[in-house]
Amino acid sequence: MQIDAPSDWRCVDFISDLHLHESAPQTQAACADYLQHTPARALFILGDLFEVWVGDDALAQASPFVRRCVAMLHAAAQRMPLYIMVGNRDFLMGPQLMAACGASALPDPSILVFDTQRWLLSHGDALCLDDHPYQAFRTQVRSAAWQSQFLSMPLAQRQAMARDIRTQSELNKQSGSSYADLDPTACLNWLNQHQASHMIHGHTHQPAQHALAPGCTRTVLSDWDLQAQPPRAEVLRLCLAVDGAGTGSAQLRRLNLAAAMAAPRSAD
Repeated sequence: MQIDAPSDWRCVDFISDLHLHESAPQTQAACADYLQHTPARALFILGDLFEVWVGDDALAQASPFVRRCVAMLHAAAQRMPLYIMVGNRDFLMGPQLMAACGASALPDPSILVFDTQRWLLSHGDALCLDDHPYQAFRTQVRSAAWQSQFLSMPLAQRQAMARDIRTQSELNKQSGSSYADLDPTACLNWLNQHQASHMIHGHTHQPAQHALAPGCTRTVLSDWDLQAQPPRAEVLRLCLAVDGAGTGSAQLRRLNLAAAMAAPRSAD
């Protein structure tokens, strides 16, 4: 998909890896606060919005927490276009959830044309090529046959399987394991294929900016965890800055929301 930013999109935001879950209410509260106050004219969520999503039929029996998440996203979508990409945890998000959130599904990868520049957007997991077991798993679970079989299971069974997977994931975190990084050559190939110079992605939870080649960059989003020490919540904000001569240029900034939220707010 290619999205051509209209002229009134002077500022757009990118976030990813919020991993929204009942066990992390502070992260959901921080997201709700951010969505109410962001000046962005569009928001791109680049995967792993939810810690897990077992199918859109879960909406019919959604917990109060999930209903709050959907409501906050729907409210945000009334103020600005909202684009949501699936990640490695919530790849079963489908059209019913997107409709409930008022969002548009964002394929991986997609291109955003902003101020004549082409920005490649991805969750990032597809390019972690050194993690061979994960790539085999990803190929399996992204297949139509596997998803059809999984979604045919009773909802309670799928939710139990998701809990088991999450438990194993938490054990992996405690052991200090981390995601493999993206393959630089594959990233550059994607940029060349899509005639883009800049790539924005999440997944690895390792916020940074990498130079891939002269004029080509890869910028990595942070994950969100307001219960971590220190807490984590960052936004990448792409704005059109206009100089005194009236010439505009796109500038990408990293905003540390966790630090801003921890600072005392001035009285109104």
